[in-house]
Amino acid sequence: MEFLWFLIIAVVSGIFAGMGMGGGTFLIPLITLLMNVPQNIAQCINLLVFVPMAVVNIVVYSRKKLIDFKNWWWVSIPACLVSLVGSLLAADLSDKILKISFGVFISLIGIIQLLILVFKSKQKTKVVKNCKK
Repeated sequence: MEFLWFLIIAVVSGIFAGMGMGGGTFLIPLITLLMNVPQNIAQCINLLVFVPMAVVNIVVYSRKKLIDFKNWWWVSIPACLVSLVGSLLAADLSDKILKISFGVFISLIGIIQLLILVFKSKQKTKVVKNCKK
């Protein structure tokens, strides 16, 4: 039965990752809360799952000619380096600190997304008002 729950969680996080929402946003909380997996193991699983998803995304986006291969390294190399440093840091942190850090991170992302949504909504309202004049 435990395998079935892990499978369901994997499918749900994969669907969200495929939609561009970040599978780890769902994977980490679901396996820590529902399956009692320690936070550092959950983050390790997330990193391992990310690699094949990233490869699939590169293939799909490159077929659609949506990747600028001339400038990819401006994002990819710093992202890999920061990920490596973050992984090494996370390996030494306690489970409690990781949970708090992840919670703060997800909360900040949510607040930023909400502010972006409100800002864009106000801009659309201004455009509509200007068009009616």
